[in-house]
Amino acid sequence: METYFLYSACKMTAMQLASPIPRRPLHEEAADRLRDLIVQGSLAPGSRLNERLLTAQLGVSRTPLREAFKVLATEGLVELLPNRGAIVSEIDPGRVAETLAVMGALEALAGELACASASDSQINEIRSLHQEMLANHARGDLAGYFKFNQAIHLKIVKYSGNAVLYQTYRHLNANVRRARYMANLSQERWDAAVREHGDILEALAGRNVARIRVLLAEHLAHKLASVLGELRTAPAREAA
Repeated sequence: METYFLYSACKMTAMQLASPIPRRPLHEEAADRLRDLIVQGSLAPGSRLNERLLTAQLGVSRTPLREAFKVLATEGLVELLPNRGAIVSEIDPGRVAETLAVMGALEALAGELACASASDSQINEIRSLHQEMLANHARGDLAGYFKFNQAIHLKIVKYSGNAVLYQTYRHLNANVRRARYMANLSQERWDAAVREHGDILEALAGRNVARIRVLLAEHLAHKLASVLGELRTAPAREAA
């Protein structure tokens, strides 16, 4: 009997190991690709999303593509037009300002909580992301930099240990990801943001609650000023 149970257990483990690796739904992969194109400015605000071209470019059919449009519409990146397809949403400066102001307060709170609740290994994880971010900055790779930059902000909020704070922050961040990317289009601002991140990491590693609250709030305030400045000057550059 004991041999039978041992055999059954081994057989079950083998079956589990042999089971196929689950793949992500096509519409999620399509949404990720489109999100990057929109955030990085390859698909400009107001431009029509041509289904025929995008299905060929992304290698998906129209059904998952349309599902991807719906996902991005919930993030404010795409506007669905009844019987007319979809377009890339315009950026609303007022909405961005309100959202980043709230996120600045959330990040300040998250930093304070993370100083108390994050483990040393979690802080080291953030330090590793910081090093990757610095490497991308040195190469002038803004898209790569932004990927690690976002990961750092999300990790700080996650390691606050407050699930409600984390979910709220993630939802708001999805709606201003494009604006946050724009904040570093200026080399001067990009360099300043890197220095600010170094200070933030130092405060987190030193578990300096008062300092990290101020640094994170100021970091988001500087980002907001940069985004609003970019939104004001972009139309003039395009016209020229």
